[in-house]
Amino acid sequence: MSGRSVPAGGASGPSVVALIPARGGSKGVPSKNLRRIGGVPLVARAVHAARAAGIEAVWVSTDDPVIADIARTAGAGVIIRPVELAGDDASSESALLHALDELAEGGVLPRTIAFLQATSPFIDAAALARAVGRVERGSDDVVIAAFPTYAFLWSLGDRGASAVNHDQGVRPRRQDREPHWQETGAFYVLSASGFLANRFRFFGRIGVEPVEESTAVEIDDATQLAAAERIGAARRLVPAALDVDAVITDFDGVHTDDRAWTDADGGESVQVSRADGLGVEMLRDAGVQVLIMSKERNRVVAARAAKLRVEVLQAVDDKAAALTAWAQAQHIPLERIAYVGNDVNDAGALALVGWPIVVPGAHPSVLPLARHVLTTAGGRGAVREVAEMVLAARATDQPGTADQSRAAGRPEAADTARSEGDER
Repeated sequence: MSGRSVPAGGASGPSVVALIPARGGSKGVPSKNLRRIGGVPLVARAVHAARAAGIEAVWVSTDDPVIADIARTAGAGVIIRPVELAGDDASSESALLHALDELAEGGVLPRTIAFLQATSPFIDAAALARAVGRVERGSDDVVIAAFPTYAFLWSLGDRGASAVNHDQGVRPRRQDREPHWQETGAFYVLSASGFLANRFRFFGRIGVEPVEESTAVEIDDATQLAAAERIGAARRLVPAALDVDAVITDFDGVHTDDRAWTDADGGESVQVSRADGLGVEMLRDAGVQVLIMSKERNRVVAARAAKLRVEVLQAVDDKAAALTAWAQAQHIPLERIAYVGNDVNDAGALALVGWPIVVPGAHPSVLPLARHVLTTAGGRGAVREVAEMVLAARATDQPGTADQSRAAGRPEAADTARSEGDER
């Protein structure tokens, strides 16, 4: 058990654990498990779904250090997967069996396993919770997510097409047919003992937990990713509060309406919002760091930053690199930062932070990266809107509770399931 700690709760640990295999390699969609849907990385969405279903013990099995960091930030423990179990030919079952072996060595012996796939971005947490209950009660050995379909299926062979799930000589009405159930791949809830005995996800009595067909999106190629991005953008939830430690903003299009007035000598002037100024002051007073980051070098940007008494970085061509360096210097994790942008040069920064935010009318290419789209336009109080959401989060926190709530539920047993020298 070198390098492992047994979690509180006894030698057997939690009765239900969620396991999310998420390897770094992917040919169809590079870095697939890190892609953002609705502004949230796929692996983090799976962790959030498990937690929303009431599963507090959540682990991600991965060979990728970036995925591991995101998983920890989302509240999961991490099991480092050996390289031989992370190739294109490795099965999900091999990852699950390895994870269970690692957890067992740490004293975690679950009764029920919820196997979630990060490539399913719209996991129904309520359905997952019901599936867990069915296996926990012993009603089923396995419960899968599936939706009803009345499709007439055909197979193609050397002699043409053949009916699969119907009699090709009869064409009944929909209301006269029983549906078939199409597996979504979003989750499989398994009896742990049965899975270990069979070493495969299907065994014993198999039940179906119905889900809406609209949630049955699985990302295996670029077309499916684009479809998921569109759905994720339409399903964004409006946050009541933003729990962050820093707010970084673009200048043009965020503090302004993206227009500038030029005089005969080439000097520029812009229009800003006094509401934004007060919002920045409120953030400073609350101890939230504020940074303006601009691609342009312009005296008006420097003057506005000085007026607001905030730090400014100008002539920034690579905003992702500049943001990363600034965050490291300030010792602020990227996931604890909100970045507000509006255009293509903000894409790199938006893809890094915990709260990527855009203003209304942002360029279409950055909309899929956003976790939230503001209701107030740039130059008309957009920064104030962000400030009020950040302050709302701080108003609900008692002293010391913010760190506790972020750490609550993180599994300790496998957070470093292998020593650092073994990570590949």
